[in-house]
Formats: sequence, structure tokens, C-alpha cells
Amino acid sequence: MDFSLGHFPVDLVLLALVAAFLVLRLRSVLGKRVGIQPVQVKLQVRPDAAPRVVEGKPEQAETAAEFDIPAPGTRVGTLLADIRQKDPSFTPQQFLNGAQIAFAQVVGAYAQGNVDVLKTYLTPAVLSAFEAGITARTNAEETQRTDVKAIRSLAIEDVRIAPMEAGTAAAIDVRIVSDQISLVLNKEGQPVTGTDAVTEFSDLWTFERLLDVNGSTWRLAAARSA
Repeated sequence: MDFSLGHFPVDLVLLALVAAFLVLRLRSVLGKRVGIQPVQVKLQVRPDAAPRVVEGKPEQAETAAEFDIPAPGTRVGTLLADIRQKDPSFTPQQFLNGAQIAFAQVVGAYAQGNVDVLKTYLTPAVLSAFEAGITARTNAEETQRTDVKAIRSLAIEDVRIAPMEAGTAAAIDVRIVSDQISLVLNKEGQPVTGTDAVTEFSDLWTFERLLDVNGSTWRLAAARSA
């Protein structure tokens, strides 16, 4: 047999190697987008809601989100203690419980275009931005489908306290990691952005309130991917 270059199909071998490389790259990209399997966990928004009964047996309690609270001796831990001095009812655990509920409510309300719910949780500036996004989506005849499958963790990243004319302003940054199905559909029901696979999201939300003003509550003042 003659293995000289004059008779061996070198060009076919090169094409086969290129094709194999492209297939491997495609598999790696698709694996990152759809490789996470749906988590069979329902998000419980109301902390006082009773477990739903299935076939005469109560459902198992959902896996609780992990809370990461800075230690008392740290800079952030000391600032959390300062907030508690001004508001004895404040605890980091209770705050993160509220942030978890707010996250589920806000994400769902934005997807549904429910401005009334958003008004409860957002500062005026953030509400205006959310309303603009909802209006743009409506004008484009698009709909958003978002399903929070699980909130995995909430971590207090930073705290800021500053005196203002109206009172003492406090801001707390919370990193929220969740599993979601999130996509935008056009008027024909075809995906424009996002995917129908469960995907992990990491968001940094900032909550603000005036500590020494009656009736002041924590509201979302900023939100971004993190």
C-alpha cells in the first residue's frame, strides 16, 4: 500500500478534524445553557401558608434558602448592629426573610406587568424604571414568562448608614442566588430572549429605608446582575 502524500486524502482528514472540533464546541455551549435540570421545588411566598395536601399527605417542606449573615465583629456586622440600635425590631434573619419574599413577589409582578404589587416593594425611581420596561414590552407585543423554581441563598454583602434631613438612611446590599425559567416571547409565542431551561441567576439587590421615620419600610432601591 502506498501512503505517500500524493495518494493520501489529507484534505478530507483536515475537514473531519474541523468538523469534530465544531461539534465538541457546540455541545459545550448547549450544555451550559440547558444542562441544569428543573428543580422540583415550589417557591412558598407566604411564610404563614399551610403545606398543600397531595393524595391525603402533606407535602414535604421546601428546602430553605441559605442565609449568609456577616459575623458581629466584622465591619458589616457592626453596621447591622447599629441598625438594630436605632430599630430594636430589626434582625438580619428577619430582614433576609422579608427580602426573600420581596424577591419572589417583584420578579413575578414584573413578569406579569402588575404595577400595583411593584408599588409595594420599590422606591419611586426603581418603580419608574420597571414601568418603562413593562411599557416597552407591551408596545413590542411581547410577554415575559418567569418561574422562580428555588431561591438558593441570600447573602448580606454590604451595609451603609448615612444621616439625612428626613432621618437616618440605611441601605443593605443582598446577593440573591435563584433557579429560574425566564424568557421573553413575541406575539407568536416564540422565544425572543432567555431559555425554557432552569438557569441559575445571581442578582445584587439594594434595599433602603429611613430608620427613625414612622411607617418607613425596606424598599428595593437598585437591582443588577451579579
